[in-house]
Amino acid sequence: MKCPFCGELDSKVTDTRLLEDGAVTRRRRLCEACAGRFVTHERLDSLPISVIKRGRQSEIFDRDKILKSVMRSCNKRHVTLPQMEALVADIEATVINSGKKEIESREIGDLVMQRLRELDEVSYVRFASVYKQFRDVDSFMQELAGLISERK
Repeated sequence: MKCPFCGELDSKVTDTRLLEDGAVTRRRRLCEACAGRFVTHERLDSLPISVIKRGRQSEIFDRDKILKSVMRSCNKRHVTLPQMEALVADIEATVINSGKKEIESREIGDLVMQRLRELDEVSYVRFASVYKQFRDVDSFMQELAGLISERK
């Protein structure tokens, strides 16, 4: 593995752990040339899944894009990075296990909203406000009213 500090190709694995129920292998490495320490993550390559956007254009499924939006929604909330990563891993597994080669972005958004609602209601509302494109306070209040009525 190429060292990100000096570019040397020789590095020694110092620790290996499985993450996300064995789907990811995390390796701590030590560069033998500069003694720099870095971490790599190994993930099984799979056939790419196309995401069909609202405008009918298509793009490759990107778990990092979901993670970034979840992190934005959970900003300054009591949600840890491992919780957010687990949420994204669960969504990714659901998408991959669906067996579909194409999935609509709406389906992914619905999965994110469902998982965020269970994790943190404020983060859910933040995500929903962008995802559902609230145009005014009334539509925002309707979403809040639905959330409150489900609590009771």
